[in-house]
Amino acid sequence: GITRPRLPANNEVICTLHDTGVPELARELGNTRSAVALEHWREHLEGSVVVIGNAPTALFYLLEMLDAGAPKPALIIGMPVGFIGAAESKDALAADSRGVPYVIVRGRRGGSAMAVAAVNALASEVE
Repeated sequence: GITRPRLPANNEVICTLHDTGVPELARELGNTRSAVALEHWREHLEGSVVVIGNAPTALFYLLEMLDAGAPKPALIIGMPVGFIGAAESKDALAADSRGVPYVIVRGRRGGSAMAVAAVNALASEVE
């Protein structure tokens, strides 16, 4: 996992996938839990590092949120994995990052382990 002691300023790690109300919101919005869980991040987005390691739908949804005027993170680490939507979601970020710096792994490769490794590597550079 993310090596929290390496994070500068004792940064909080937020994962909202299992928050109360996420399944209901997913049904209401007609999207995946991974995507709509980002709604619970909205107040934390400004200046944050957003890390998406599994769900392409979450990366697509983040881009939609930014298009709709959501606060901009400082960095997007987009590494969803899989055959359906993974490459396309990363290509969409690379084509228009909405002015946000980003790190991606092109193609279908990615996943939580790679996303966490990217966070830990960046945190190690800060040390």
